[in-house]
Amino acid sequence: MDKARPFPGFPARTPTTPVPEPFFTLLLPAMDDLGELKVLLYIFWRLSKKAEGYLSLGELMADRALRGLGEVGVRQALEQACQRGVLLSLTQQGDGGPRQLYFLNSPQGRGARERMGRGETAPVQEPPQGPGVFALYEQNIGLLTPLIAEELKEAEKLYPSAWIEEAIRVAVAQNKRRWSYVARILERWATEGKDGKPRRDSEKGADPRDFTRGKYGHLIRY
Repeated sequence: MDKARPFPGFPARTPTTPVPEPFFTLLLPAMDDLGELKVLLYIFWRLSKKAEGYLSLGELMADRALRGLGEVGVRQALEQACQRGVLLSLTQQGDGGPRQLYFLNSPQGRGARERMGRGETAPVQEPPQGPGVFALYEQNIGLLTPLIAEELKEAEKLYPSAWIEEAIRVAVAQNKRRWSYVARILERWATEGKDGKPRRDSEKGADPRDFTRGKYGHLIRY
């Protein structure tokens, strides 16, 4: 939102995000860092929309909502929240390198952390919103960078979410854990038809050239 323009107000029937009451009665009076407050409120919001009970450091770093804090600011806020006991962290080793995960210190969060610590992971699900694709990428391909995050967002505009999920599965099965390989799979499906079936005009664009031209054509050309 433009800082020069006043907030227009909340519309009717706005979705709400649940925040535990102890946050206001116990934690808020003890907080003196705006970055920690921003990160925690953001985490409450994001976790309320995710099937998984955690957020990765890559997701937090890549999201535009926190970019004003910078990488150092986000890391410091997470460290403070962990020291305060609001968040729990876990380093998970994977094929793409270590992933830093953060859980809310709640019964659900503690249970999720324990399961992840034992190596138990839930099957990959199609996430209800774009940022969930970040976790899908990190779980199956590797560490998420801001550049890859932008490309994932643009890919979501071009292809159905189910396509992206399946293309990642194909890449993993072929041991080609890189975004360029996933993008080529999506390009082939867009131009040749998925499963040998040409795309219908109603499926996110009728002209296959829409996937290879324009500002974001590099997503599927390299």
